[in-house]
Amino acid sequence: MPGIDECLLEVMRLPGARGAAVVDWTSGLALGTIGESPNGDHEATAAETAEVARMAAEQPAFAREATGPPTALPDRAGAGAPPPVEDVIITTRAGYHVLRFVETSFDSSVFVHLWLDRAEGNLALARIRLGEMAERLVLA
Repeated sequence: MPGIDECLLEVMRLPGARGAAVVDWTSGLALGTIGESPNGDHEATAAETAEVARMAAEQPAFAREATGPPTALPDRAGAGAPPPVEDVIITTRAGYHVLRFVETSFDSSVFVHLWLDRAEGNLALARIRLGEMAERLVLA
């Protein structure tokens, strides 16, 4: 089972990967980074993407499964059930940003952020591989 560094190295093997980070979405802190950052500052990018992740994870509109009742939402401190959102994809003219939530044994407030070049990357493949990596990621 890979840790943060191994996970990030594996993410960077994806075609078109420009940069990646493992981020705690409650604090906005990067737990690990690799490659480039869209704005040149990994810590600022982590804080910015954490805001997006937090907004998606805490919205009641995304908490309801198509066939079931609303699921429990984590409180503002991040404790509780994992967010019902699996990932968030933001498309820009030059690339894709994929935020993949990671279920953890403690508070499930972690996600992997992948910055993918639009011309060289494969969004579908990246999403599948990020899901596989997120299931195997071990946070110590």
